[in-house]
Amino acid sequence: MKIALCQINQTVGKLETNRDKIISYYKNSIAEGSDLTVFPELAITGYPPQDLLFEKNFIEISEESFDKICSEVGSIPLILGHVYQESKFLYNAASILQNGKVVGRHKKILLPNYDVFDEHRYFSPGTESKTIEVFINGSSISIGLQICEDLWNDSYSRNVTRELIEDGSDLIINISASPYSSGKSGYREKLIKERVLKFSTPFLYCNLVGAQDELIFDGNSLSFTKNGKINARGRSFEEEMIMVNFNKNDEIPAKKISREEELFLALKLGIRDYFYKTGHKKCIVGLSGGIDSALTACLAVESLGKENVLCINMPSRFSSNHSKQDSKELGLNLGVPYKVLPIEDIFLMYEKIFNKEFLNFNRDVTEENIQARIRANFLMAYSNKLDYLLLATSNKTELALGYCTLYGDMSGSLSVISDLHKSDVYDVAKWYNQSIGKTIIPNSIFTKLPSAELNDNQTDPFDYSVVSPLVEEIVENQRTNEELITIGYETKLIKEIRNLIYRSEFKRKQSSPGLRVTKKAFGMGRRYPLINDFRNK
Repeated sequence: MKIALCQINQTVGKLETNRDKIISYYKNSIAEGSDLTVFPELAITGYPPQDLLFEKNFIEISEESFDKICSEVGSIPLILGHVYQESKFLYNAASILQNGKVVGRHKKILLPNYDVFDEHRYFSPGTESKTIEVFINGSSISIGLQICEDLWNDSYSRNVTRELIEDGSDLIINISASPYSSGKSGYREKLIKERVLKFSTPFLYCNLVGAQDELIFDGNSLSFTKNGKINARGRSFEEEMIMVNFNKNDEIPAKKISREEELFLALKLGIRDYFYKTGHKKCIVGLSGGIDSALTACLAVESLGKENVLCINMPSRFSSNHSKQDSKELGLNLGVPYKVLPIEDIFLMYEKIFNKEFLNFNRDVTEENIQARIRANFLMAYSNKLDYLLLATSNKTELALGYCTLYGDMSGSLSVISDLHKSDVYDVAKWYNQSIGKTIIPNSIFTKLPSAELNDNQTDPFDYSVVSPLVEEIVENQRTNEELITIGYETKLIKEIRNLIYRSEFKRKQSSPGLRVTKKAFGMGRRYPLINDFRNK
């Protein structure tokens, strides 16, 4: 028996286009000899549809698309994730279609309601986990259907996999829209293998690929034999149809990939899809001569092509010669259109007004932040005139600590590296140079002290080698102060950093959407109050 796992890239709300892609992949799978064709979770609507599910017309057109797909299905069965309405209730469903009819349906039982997931807001949970009998090539096979979270049952009172096995399933098929985070694909593979070995039952996993807003879906669809061997696997971050041949039991090893390469590929897909799905082709990056804007520019070039990336350096009197030279060298190495637009004249005009309006005040962060905002205004002017999207360049450590300027360097349509800690930025940038085989990002960018260059002799006020992992422990691992002290951090530093994180919530609330690559990003999956007097003891 041959089974096609269609690891497709859908666009939320593009119902007719999504429908047509499903039909096209189904027909292609038949041409390739498929006996059963499988598509991911909510393949018609795209994932996550969010509050579109409250729009009556959205549900109606989704149902029409489902009916059209069903009418195109012949004797080769098709498994499809879709929205299903029954009476007043809405379900996240998987249906088996054959000969123009629905021959079986599973309603998602375990609805995730944490981090980026809020499916209880939209869907009712299914109650039954029943095996579905399907006739393929004249023979009957009992299929146990799951949808994404139905597999991840460790925190629930029900074990859907066990229930399906006990009901007589010969094969478990899980259709998913499982978002990427660093290390998740390996954990996911380990989890499925544990289930397979426990129940000695073949397991197919079909995952979505592509990016939607903040979320990136990595694909990595899998087929396990009953002995726990992977006899087919999908590629990472690529759309494809994986043909599973159950007559072949040879183990297919995972492609070895470094953490840095995986992060780069994820962000590359995130940028590419954000632009393609919003109908844009070109972007602007403000180059400062620092590591963050350098990596952002490299990601943009790899995602969109060098001819579609405009880099602009905007020096002031505080910009060092090495930063100006590094920006120019990076632009030349990347081969992008490159401009130099000094801000000094405009900054002088602001200073003149400030000296009059704030006569009895000392210079402070006001004069520093206005430089970042002048630059943002220039970048947004280019964005408006040329219809380019501006990429924001702040990293996760800076966003956590509020070491960024609201309406300044935080401005943009997409925050590319907002989920990379400062240490990750350096590591991924070094990997990029090595992967290209030559120096694209100048070596001096790696070696010089980080600086916003908004004042004389200024350097960043943090030791990132200490602060960056501390932020990770607080934000991603949610460590208590006591746990952090046990790890080895000083009490004073812990309180200082935690206080900065809490105080900066209002800034992050107004920042551009960022691409999620860790298990806890600043974005839709982290919801803290802006007014917050709580301090962890």
